[in-house]
This record gives sequence, structure tokens and C-alpha cells, in this order.
Amino acid sequence: MRPRIPLRKRLLVRLLVATVLIALCSVGATAWLAVETTTRAIREEQGQDLADDMRILAQLSGYAATHPEWKGVRPTLVALSKKMGRRIALTTSDRTLVADSAPHGTSLPPRPAANVDPLHTDTYTQPGAQLSGIDPRVVGPYRLPVKERAQLEALAKERQACYARARIDTTITMTPSGRPVLTDGNGDDANNHVPEQCADGKLNTPTVTESKALKDLIARARPCYQKEGLNLAIPYFGVDVFDKNLGSRYVTGAYTKLGDAAYTQKAEACTDTARRAQLEPYVAPVAELFLGGGDTTAPRFDVSPANKTKVVGAAAAVLALTVLVTAVVATRLVRPLRVLTEAAQQPPELHVRVPVKTRDETGILAEAFNDLADRRERMEVQRKAMVSDIAHELRSPLTNIRGWLEVTRDGFVEPDPALLGSLHEEAMVLQRVIDDLQDLAAADAGTLRLHREPVRVEDLFDQVAAAYRVTADTAGVVLLTKADRTLWLDADPVRMRQVLGNLVSNALRHTPVDGTVTLTAWREGDRAVLTVTDTGTGIAPEDLPHVFERFWRADQSRSRRTGGSGLGLSIVRDLAAAHDGTVEAASTPGTGSTFTLKLPDSPSPEGS
Repeated sequence: MRPRIPLRKRLLVRLLVATVLIALCSVGATAWLAVETTTRAIREEQGQDLADDMRILAQLSGYAATHPEWKGVRPTLVALSKKMGRRIALTTSDRTLVADSAPHGTSLPPRPAANVDPLHTDTYTQPGAQLSGIDPRVVGPYRLPVKERAQLEALAKERQACYARARIDTTITMTPSGRPVLTDGNGDDANNHVPEQCADGKLNTPTVTESKALKDLIARARPCYQKEGLNLAIPYFGVDVFDKNLGSRYVTGAYTKLGDAAYTQKAEACTDTARRAQLEPYVAPVAELFLGGGDTTAPRFDVSPANKTKVVGAAAAVLALTVLVTAVVATRLVRPLRVLTEAAQQPPELHVRVPVKTRDETGILAEAFNDLADRRERMEVQRKAMVSDIAHELRSPLTNIRGWLEVTRDGFVEPDPALLGSLHEEAMVLQRVIDDLQDLAAADAGTLRLHREPVRVEDLFDQVAAAYRVTADTAGVVLLTKADRTLWLDADPVRMRQVLGNLVSNALRHTPVDGTVTLTAWREGDRAVLTVTDTGTGIAPEDLPHVFERFWRADQSRSRRTGGSGLGLSIVRDLAAAHDGTVEAASTPGTGSTFTLKLPDSPSPEGS
């Protein structure tokens, strides 16, 4: 499992930190130079006529007040730019360009001139803005349909005629929502002083559209009213919803203590917040307005000698800092690598380790190097033990052969058939050890050749049982087979007989008289399961993980009476792997052992 490195100690993070530090210094130096060398030019570029700015802002605010998005604003913006002789650009709050009258790719001025937000206009500089700061052209759900406009216009004309009979001159003014308002000669709302004969209550009554919008407004504001405790006191008066620019005088129905200015302010604040939330879906998102001169070409600035000196000095300082930071980081990174290199150059027999001082990538590399040294040392010990085992396995039969040949040569023993049979048996032992070593070497090198063909497992069991029947009878052990007749393998029959033969031979050696060795086979999914079970002495739990190791034997005395060369089970494991299979061992001391082969199943060539 790969060790988890703390984030702050990761090599990538350290390099990123160094890079960011350098980048910040570079950006800081660049920003400082820009401020120092171009401040005056920027101020000249940003010098604007305040009246023109306000007219541009007012027209774009009107567009935002009547459109829910900026998608079609470019024609309006370009026409306004030509009329005012100014560059005009709109961006979102994150500086994504919405529209620009300048050619594509022209850089924006360093700062926006204003924010275009019809729900938060400047009360004192925006013409017609309400005291609440909402552009009067934002009417949203209060916009009247044609039918209601016609009805109100007729009522306004009737009231105007009534005013005329009372010798009061009035003018009908249409508000952005489509509601007509009567104003007197001073431009004030004529509804403030309605003659008794004209007060029919029809003109100022909310229409269906206005009533629906007002109910929604009151519903939005009610939680705030309740929170502020504005629905308790009587007598009461209502809080105005609109001023004269948007229509007649309406009240929200929120009750406040009569004459209590604090309560009135709270009610107005609640209503104002609810109105902004109600109108927000009907206006374009807040945009930043950038204004420039008529020439949109980027200005060129001459660098004075003093500024040149500043540029050169800042560049030199950034370069020096870059070299310093790089040198420090590189030194800290290279030092442990140099230690690893020196350790790797030491003689292999020393098995040198390196100290692990960090938990970053270099520390993990050092741990991996030490683990490699440990494995190499263990492998060296295993190699020496293997050479010793091979020498022992070859020395014993060679010593016997040499001894018998010498005494025969000296005339002490006659070369009778019994002697020749003994020498032949010792030669066969040597041949078996050499063949086993050759098989293992081929398996390690990946050159083990298999001649696959369809093999019936039942026939395979019969052949192995026949080969070891005499040995089993001599040892007084019963050899049994039980296999599914439909079970086939795509395998090398010679190698599979070698695998089963090694397992049966091993089982016979460790099974006492009157014991049983059983070969069993069945199908399990898409695998063929072959087992060799004995009723022998069994294998101790601590020895079980080592049974497939080369030259390993539970009997460490290497007695040839009960043990083979120690290579048989290793060959079984490698041949099983060559057939894309596995082999496992299970045992209970005093009861017996079971070796299980799992190999890919093969369809019957006979179609059965």
C-alpha cells in the first residue's frame, strides 16, 4: 500500500509553493511598475465628462429595467456609443464581457465607471430615481395590459373633465407601468386635493394586475412585518408602496403605531426589501460599466530614464529572488538523492541502507531503497541456502556411486546385478534432481513449453493411479480415484501427469500403512477442481505456508527415507501457474492433508 504523504510535504506542493512565490513577486513588481509609470496616463485616459456619464448610465439602466437579461443590448450600446462619441463596454461582476463598442480584443480601462443596477440606483444623481433607489422604469409585474390601460385612461379623462368643471387645470401623465396620473400646474400629484364631486374612488383603485402584484408583495413582506412586530397596534396607517412616478398611492396593510417614526421606518424597510426581491426577475443582472475616450486604440506611453531604471532594478530583484529560491529548493531536493546515489554505488555485499529523515517523496524513495536492500539480502541468504541444498542433493548419490565404483575397482566387491541396480537407482536420483532443476529454471525464464490438447480428467487419474499402484501396494496404502466423466482439461498431458504424480508421490511418502490416498475431481463454475487427499501425518500450521518453497521439507534432517529432493511441490506450483491455474494446501496434523488444483475447464471434444 502506498504511504500517504502529508500535503505540505509533497514534492509537487513544495514546487508549486516556490513557483507561486516567484509568480507573486513578479506580479507584484509588475503591478508596482505599472502604477508608478502609468498613473498619470491612466488618470488622463479616465478623465470623463460627468454629465455624459450619467446620461449613458441612465439609458443603460433603463434597458436593464425593462429587460430580464443583457442578450440584445449590443445594438443599443453601439448606437449610444456613436451618439456620445465614447467607448462603452459592459461586463459581468467577474469581468466576463457582455457587450463592447470597441473592436474585439481591445483591453478594458483599469476600473469600471459605475455599476448598472436598476434596483440600486443613485438617488441623488439618477434622474427620476425613487427614494428607495429603484429605477422608476422597473415595473415588472405591475405593468398593465392594454385593456386595463384603456380603462384607466378613460377614468383619468373623466376625472380631468371633473377637475376642469371645478376650475382646476390638470395634465394626464403616463407612468412606466401604464397607469395615468393627474398632475396640477406645479407638477404635483392632483390626487392630493381631490374635489368632493370628483372623488369617485375609481381611478386610484388597483386593477386586477396591480392587486395580484400587491398581494404577492404583501406576502413577501409579511415575515419581515411579523419579525419587527408591525401588526399589533391600533389605530394604524399604511405604508406607501409607490410614489407618484409609478402610480397612485397604495398601502401594504401593515399596521404601525400612529405617529411612531421608528415603526414606520421598519415597515418601509420591510416593504423595500420585498419589492426588490419581487422585481429582481424582471431586470437584467448587475453589470459593470466601462467608459473610455472616443479613440479606443490602446495608448502608448514613453518610458522615462527614471522609469527604465525602476524596470531594470525590479527585473534584477525578481531574477535574484528566483535564483535564490530555486537554489534553496533544489539543494533540499538533491541532497537526499545524492545520499541514495552514494549508497547505490557501494558494493552489493554490504547491503547499505540510507537514513529516512522525511515523509515526502524522497523519504518514501529512501524507504523503498532500504526495502530493496533487505529483499536483496534475504535473496542472497536464500541463494546460498539453495546452492547448499543443490550441492547436498547431488553429493549424496554421487558419493554413493563413487564409493561403490572405487571398491569394485579395487576388487573388494564383485559387480553383481544387485550392485548395478543400486548404482542405477542412485543415477536415477541424480537424473530426477537435474530434471527438476531444469523444469524450475524453464519456469523462471518463462520458456516452459506446453503441448496442450484435450485431456479427460478420468483418464488422467487412471494413468497416474496405474503408475503408482505398485508403490502404493508396497507401502500398504489404498489409492482411490473419483472423477466426473464429463470433466475435460485443455492441458499438456505429460505435465499434468507430472503434477499429479508429484502430489501422489508426496502423499504416499507421508501416509502410514492402511492409509488412503484419494484423487477427486469435479466442476466448479468454469473451473475444474482436482484434489489429492491423504490420511497421513499432516503438516503443522507453521509449516503450511512453506510447502511450495524450493528445497523445503518439514523433516530438516534431509533424511531420504521420508523425503524427496524438496523440489516436487515447487514444480507443481509452477506447472499449475503455466496452465493458468492455482494450487493450495490444507492440512490437519495427525489427520491428513489435501492439495487442491484449480484449472480452467474445457468443453468435451466429443460434444458431451
